[in-house]
Amino acid sequence: MKKIIIAGLFLILLGGCQFDSSNKRNSHTETSSSKMRISSETIESKASSAQQPKEEEAMTYNPGSLLQAVSTNNLEKTIDILQSSSYPIDEVNDKKETPLMIAVHNNQVEIAKKLVDAGANINYQDAIQDSPYLYAGAEGRTEILAYMLTNSSPDQAITNRFGGNALIPAAEKGHLENVKILLNDGRVNINHQNNYGYTALIEAVALRDGSQVYQDIVAELLNHDADPNIADNYGKTAKDYANEFGYGNISKLLQENS
Repeated sequence: MKKIIIAGLFLILLGGCQFDSSNKRNSHTETSSSKMRISSETIESKASSAQQPKEEEAMTYNPGSLLQAVSTNNLEKTIDILQSSSYPIDEVNDKKETPLMIAVHNNQVEIAKKLVDAGANINYQDAIQDSPYLYAGAEGRTEILAYMLTNSSPDQAITNRFGGNALIPAAEKGHLENVKILLNDGRVNINHQNNYGYTALIEAVALRDGSQVYQDIVAELLNHDADPNIADNYGKTAKDYANEFGYGNISKLLQENS
């Protein structure tokens, strides 16, 4: 009988040891699994943290950064800043010039295109009433002008400080290609008169020397139905000025289209 009792106690003790060992193994397994989950979450967190600065980087530029990037002709930095949708793309300097206005001034074609693509306002006027669109037309920024007309919307009601549109100074300054681009686009008013009553046709005749480029500009304007009979504030037409200055070829063109 004693032997049976001792055998029973031995089996109970042995079972308890096995149960405790199993618990330890299960506990160890659960701990290892938990550590693996924590490690995985830590790695994911670190990976997310590593990406976060890149997402925020475009948001950390100080005011004036875009103006500076364009002024220094830094295309790469300009592109980086434009990645931030919250950055004020039409910020201005003390002359009320936007980054696009500066790019047009300097004929920075690629930067101007990036700014237009990002939605820069081509009609924003600076302190002397120039806009990127008006300046591009007036100053022979042909590639930029063409890109603006294709990818943005010029406001034809906005005029420069002389009351002129983009076509009038383009004609007066001899920018034949700009004249062609504007006329072919069709949105500019060919017979618009500025504060002096000058049209593009009058300025191409009255304010210039009658040379070949101005003969070509006059021909281009007439081919697009410019009116040679409009008089300026002094009561003179383009024909009057051509006759007065002895511009024979231009006089003939104007007479043929009167």
